[in-house]
Amino acid sequence: MSELASTLTNPDILLPAFVAIAVLATFYTLAAPYFEGGDLDKRMKTVALERDQIRARERARLNAEMQGKGSLRARNNTSVRQIVDRLNLREALVDAGTMNKLRQAGYRSQNALNIFLFARFVLPFVFFAAGAFYIFYLGYLGDKPMAIRVLAAIGIAYLGFYAPNIYISNRISKRQLSIKRAWPDALDLLLICVESGISMEVALRRVADEIAVASSELAEELVLTTAELSFLQDRRVAYENLGTRTGLDIVKAVMQALIQAERYGTPIAQALRVLAQESRDTRMNEAEKKAAALPPKLTVPMILFFLPVLIAVILGPAGIQVSDTF
Repeated sequence: MSELASTLTNPDILLPAFVAIAVLATFYTLAAPYFEGGDLDKRMKTVALERDQIRARERARLNAEMQGKGSLRARNNTSVRQIVDRLNLREALVDAGTMNKLRQAGYRSQNALNIFLFARFVLPFVFFAAGAFYIFYLGYLGDKPMAIRVLAAIGIAYLGFYAPNIYISNRISKRQLSIKRAWPDALDLLLICVESGISMEVALRRVADEIAVASSELAEELVLTTAELSFLQDRRVAYENLGTRTGLDIVKAVMQALIQAERYGTPIAQALRVLAQESRDTRMNEAEKKAAALPPKLTVPMILFFLPVLIAVILGPAGIQVSDTF
């Protein structure tokens, strides 16, 4: 075992082995592409079939979501609605922006508002009971005065009162991020449809079907806008509703351009082309900002994980030779 350990730690053996492994890896990396078969057509066909399957799956999921909690036809919870009506929670807890926030989070039905109000009413008591049990019964903060422990329990109850708002804010952020990422591609598709001569309703419906793979949230909003364009008397209201439901400035700018184009008869394609280019530039600028912020973020991981390994690799053979010498 000692002879084997000395052999494995001998620099005269390790260095040629590492060099041979590096040479073989380099040769394999350079020569591997030349040995691959020309199966491009087969791979493209496979990708097309996979794309169709993904599109069908996303459409099914989108339909299921539209029929669920975010649907306009969702069934109301009778017990929750009775509690909300009996306690008159709408006048006490609902402000002008509550319904807009729920719509931006994807909850549009009246049942969603009832559940939101019921959660804001019940969760403070639940959080206070859990905090009181944890503080007074289990003895947490036992070395603190009684006033501090009571304030801690009240603070936990206060957190429960705002927990639904925090959840809705997180849902809005995730939904807006998904829509923002897919919006430039949706504008390109919409521009192609408009330049081909089809109507705005059909174009939005087609874009919704195509963009569902990338962002089901954006597809859902476009489907609702298509329905509003078909049934509302004023098309301007449908465009403004889309901007309000998303809460994004880039979407509102496009909707204003569409409103002005329909009001004054200006070409829609030119406006969509300019706005699509601006959306792509904005997305590229955000990606460049993230790339520019990456080196400072990697400084600490490099110091903790990379530098010790490099030092061990560089100074390891020298340390072995020094130990063998002495």
